[in-house]
Amino acid sequence: MVEEVQKHSVHTLVFRSLKRTHDMFVADNAKPIPLDDVSHKLKMSIKLRTDYGSVLHMPILKENFREKDSPNSGDLYGHKQYPANQGQELEYLITGTHPYPPGPGVALTADTKIQRMPSESAAQSLAVALPPSQSRLEANRTAAGVGDIYRHAGIPERVQPPGLSMALMEAGGNKNSTLIAKKAPTMPKPQWHPPWKLYRVISGHLGWVRCIAVEPGNQWFVTGSADRTIKIWDLASGKLKLSLTGHISTVRGVIVSGRSPYLFSCGEDKQVKCWDLEYNKVIRHYHGHLSAVYGLDLHPTIDVLVTCSRDSTARIWDVRTKASVHTLAGHTNAVATVKCQAAEPQIITGSHDTTIRLWDLVAGKTRVTLTNHKKSVRAVVLHPRHYTFASGSPDNIKQWKFPDGNFIQNLSGHNAIINTLAVNSDGVLVSGADNGTMHLWDWRTGYNFQRVHAAVQPGSLDSESGIFACAFDQSESRLLTAEADKTIKVYREDDTATEETHPVNWKPEIIKRKRF
Repeated sequence: MVEEVQKHSVHTLVFRSLKRTHDMFVADNAKPIPLDDVSHKLKMSIKLRTDYGSVLHMPILKENFREKDSPNSGDLYGHKQYPANQGQELEYLITGTHPYPPGPGVALTADTKIQRMPSESAAQSLAVALPPSQSRLEANRTAAGVGDIYRHAGIPERVQPPGLSMALMEAGGNKNSTLIAKKAPTMPKPQWHPPWKLYRVISGHLGWVRCIAVEPGNQWFVTGSADRTIKIWDLASGKLKLSLTGHISTVRGVIVSGRSPYLFSCGEDKQVKCWDLEYNKVIRHYHGHLSAVYGLDLHPTIDVLVTCSRDSTARIWDVRTKASVHTLAGHTNAVATVKCQAAEPQIITGSHDTTIRLWDLVAGKTRVTLTNHKKSVRAVVLHPRHYTFASGSPDNIKQWKFPDGNFIQNLSGHNAIINTLAVNSDGVLVSGADNGTMHLWDWRTGYNFQRVHAAVQPGSLDSESGIFACAFDQSESRLLTAEADKTIKVYREDDTATEETHPVNWKPEIIKRKRF
């Protein structure tokens, strides 16, 4: 037999629902427990003793407080005061070399500023006798030094608060520890570099010039273009020596081997080719990339070729056997640039996923991933003498230290898409951008000593002003740029310039290193 359910009015059901809800939330468990004065005093007393026990024995500087009438005979937490100060509330005054406002929230102006310099008696009042328990300490010590506090607390003396350095000054046989705040790090004076000037414009390509490389003998250089050709030019005269055809899309990378008479090229047709310069023919193809190949580099000491591609990988090839030794996977977007060096890490890649990766060549795995950049990294350059490198991105040019990729400094100011970087042994770093601007920097200090924006070739649009690649020749006296107006521009140092005619416009208080 089924019991009949008692029917209630809607009003009654709603009221019961409200009551249940009220009963559920009536107990406010998040409400703090009432503070117990005894427990709080005990807790603060222990905390005070733990944190400041090493300095509680120090005398109170008499000038830096004034006395107020107060019935309190001790401090809040039951610690006894020195007899001279019992029955008085202490209000500290500020003394020092800088003015300060009269109260919180008051702007510091000429009308409101207050300044009270410490008097001679204040300095001498530090020499009051210490409590009896400290009488066995040095008789001539005037106050506990920073080192004493650290030793008393069991902390090594070298672990000092950041931003402060301790200077121990000896005067009249007394040791006083003085805290001196360090100045903010400023840029050291940059090395003077002569300005670079344009002296030759070479035309001949029918499309954007995307890549450039100088041969080790410094007699000629090679360029690759969107017209699908590779051209070889005489470096001294700028005249065309040879054109090589074979790619079926834009040529994105070229490099000349110093170990064999070979030229290597790659392009957006997914092909990587090896050209024999004795016969001017392709002798090897390296198959494997699944998309456009954006860059390549040769290892300086072994017969290994490294390429990077839009398929998010870099590949290591055996030059002779054409075998793919490793596929360096890990980037999550197109790999725009790759560099090789003899020392570890032997391979460095920069990607559109905003990261830089340092690779272990033997294992074919990532050693370090650098994530400091916020935008695509299209260019990486290694310093020819220092164990450092730089990376270029629209947000910043950053310098790094091998082997772990420790950050050195930012080079800020080239606010454009940076396509290429080059550096010479004198410490001149060149950054070339998509808008046709070229900035020259002092490598050590990050000082931008010259900015260049060359005019486009007659007949070209202003929007065709763009630098895709740049390189110094082997003598490092000439700088070659590959540009969007289908030309190669050659720059050299201005021989007539001196430090007097072109001074360094350097202000250390304004130009500061950024450390992030």
